[in-house]
Amino acid sequence: MGKITEKLLLEKCTPKNTKLEQVKTLNLSKLGLKSSDLPVPLLSRLRCLEQLDLSGNRLKEMPSGLFLPSLCSLDLTNNEMEDVTCLDTLTTLEDLRMEDNLYITVSDNYKLMILLPKLRFYNGKDISTTANHMRYVNSENLRKRVLALWETSFSLPDCRTAEKLAIVERDFVNAVHHKVKYGPSSMTDYTKWRVEMIAKEHLRSLTEPNKEYRDTEEPADTKETFRFPFPAKRKRSASAVECDVTLNPQKIAKASVQAEDSPHRSSRLQSIPHKAERPISTTARTHKAAQIPATPTRGKSKLLVTPRNGLREKQHQSKEDMPLAKRTRKSARQQRSTEVKETPGKVICTKSQHSLQEPVSLQPLHVLQCHSKRDSPDDFSTQLWACSFQPPLDYNGDVKGATRIVATCGGESVCLIDCETGLVMKKYKVPGEEFFSLAWSTVLMSRKGNVGMRPCSILAAGGKRGLVKLLHPRANMAYGEFRASRKALSILCFSPRQGNLLFTGSYDKNILMWDIGGVDSYYNFKVTQLLVLETTSTPLHFCLPPATPDTHLIAACEGGLHSYNIQLNKDPKKRSEEMEITFPVYKDKDHDHDYHTIDGLGFLTNDVVASKSHMQGSIYLWSWKDTRAQRPNNNNKKKEVCAVILAELQWSSTDIPYLSLNTCPSKGYVVCGDERGRLWMYHVTDLLKANFRSGKAIPATEILAWPLPVRKGQGPVEGPAINSVAMDPELRYLVALSDKNMAVVWIRTESS
Repeated sequence: MGKITEKLLLEKCTPKNTKLEQVKTLNLSKLGLKSSDLPVPLLSRLRCLEQLDLSGNRLKEMPSGLFLPSLCSLDLTNNEMEDVTCLDTLTTLEDLRMEDNLYITVSDNYKLMILLPKLRFYNGKDISTTANHMRYVNSENLRKRVLALWETSFSLPDCRTAEKLAIVERDFVNAVHHKVKYGPSSMTDYTKWRVEMIAKEHLRSLTEPNKEYRDTEEPADTKETFRFPFPAKRKRSASAVECDVTLNPQKIAKASVQAEDSPHRSSRLQSIPHKAERPISTTARTHKAAQIPATPTRGKSKLLVTPRNGLREKQHQSKEDMPLAKRTRKSARQQRSTEVKETPGKVICTKSQHSLQEPVSLQPLHVLQCHSKRDSPDDFSTQLWACSFQPPLDYNGDVKGATRIVATCGGESVCLIDCETGLVMKKYKVPGEEFFSLAWSTVLMSRKGNVGMRPCSILAAGGKRGLVKLLHPRANMAYGEFRASRKALSILCFSPRQGNLLFTGSYDKNILMWDIGGVDSYYNFKVTQLLVLETTSTPLHFCLPPATPDTHLIAACEGGLHSYNIQLNKDPKKRSEEMEITFPVYKDKDHDHDYHTIDGLGFLTNDVVASKSHMQGSIYLWSWKDTRAQRPNNNNKKKEVCAVILAELQWSSTDIPYLSLNTCPSKGYVVCGDERGRLWMYHVTDLLKANFRSGKAIPATEILAWPLPVRKGQGPVEGPAINSVAMDPELRYLVALSDKNMAVVWIRTESS
């Protein structure tokens, strides 16, 4: 849509007029308008405007600062509204319509009754009785609870500096969020928003007693703080675990939880050598661990958390909230004559001639326990298997910008976590399921009235039941499922170029390619099976070459690494591998070591691939282009091709399987967790590349030690095996999942 002009406004008004200041009715419906298309200075001249129709557009919010003093009726039907607090300046509204805005929740409806004091009709219904109840009865009940909490637990500091008042406000707001409970669960998010408003109003009344504050004062933007669990659309799930981590540690009682040894990985072990099935052992350590405050979640379970270390100025005076102490200890392990120094919760740099370039600096931010069975804080047995950052999209569906939302799966649930706040924004639970894999994609969704298509981010998850669950998190919808196998699913992967193409791997030793299509406004969709790729063992990881994602698929399996031709314009629809890629470590095979299980795979560049074998003790970097150039011709029955190794990265000598690696191509990083909770990080710089093919094993650039979270009276929780890691594209956050039901969020420090 072009720019809104005075001429257009005069053409769309009824009756016709020559001055904007005299216009009373304006119809701007079905013009494809976005929020940025609405010029505030021009629209603010509509001082006599009483009715405004903006239906059938693409508005996500109303522009800030828009004031229409005479507006009584507003139609925002069939838009993409996400936030209702932007309507707070339209205080004269009496009639508002917002049907067919997918992201407007029940809590948003209640917020409108507070923000718009004259609102009487909403979506064509008279809400006067409900609105008055919310404005007076409900608000007064909440106010009493907020003031009671202040009187019993808080007071103003003696020296009222801006910094100290800010700390008091933060702690008070956090406390009312968690301790003030009122009304049904469907109103939880509204209640948090309302009590925050009341708390801030009360503090201002104490610090600025000569000023008066209206009950409908503009609230803080808490859109990212509120959680809307799914699959039940717009309904609060009682099982959702919220992981708030900003509570005042002086006000919270710590839980006593004893971490138990990790169980064997029976849910995934099918054909791995027997040594992998023994329980994970822990090494005795002597150190003084930092106390880490536990955080309650809706009164059900208390989560392990790790405070930031030196990221921001100190905000608490208590010892419990001090950053982790700087303590160093030498590892008893020495691998290939490389000594590694460890500090709990800090980045440990390995002194190496290969890692002279300054690496990023990461510190632990949160340790979350959000996949517990029955939300139990004592669950340290649920194994977490996969995590992936949500791809950020611009309006055209292009991946753009940064993201801080990560999806995690394990046990019977899928969680969406805000890495900055540590909040579980949404949680999807299927009793009896065990999720092994998930993947993000973008598909097209038709708009009501056939007025075009819009991209939407979806999440697919699968596990032991063989079903692929399709979720639209932004709309709080689990909109469909389909059976991909009669056995458990081991891996899911979407094509980065065609978001409707999904690859599934399963324990029936098949790889299937599906077209899941798009969805209409009623979430109808159609799934079509396109290809069957045969393999002789269970697939564990998929990679589509970044330069040619439409032509080849690389599958890491329990029996080796295989490449497939996936071009749809070729027959047959059931295909065997194009070639098997072998590695030098295969030559060391013996009775106890097979090395053919490839349990880590990822592209670092368009050509360089990182992969590792179970029990290999290192990670290979190899060239996809050069390896594929060696493939045999069609007449040669032998399909084996030896990978063209560029470098070998030192890693942990462990017999624990399925400790997968991940890559961050934009920053040149390879990361892999180990059996002790550590993260081995490799910064593949130009200097490293100069040593490719040198024959020397390259040590890790740095190692992130397990942050050693502590429960009161129980000591530190020893490092568990890290099953999966994920990094956002800019490496602002790193997430590691363990087999003891703990997810660790690391953050890059400002100095990086």
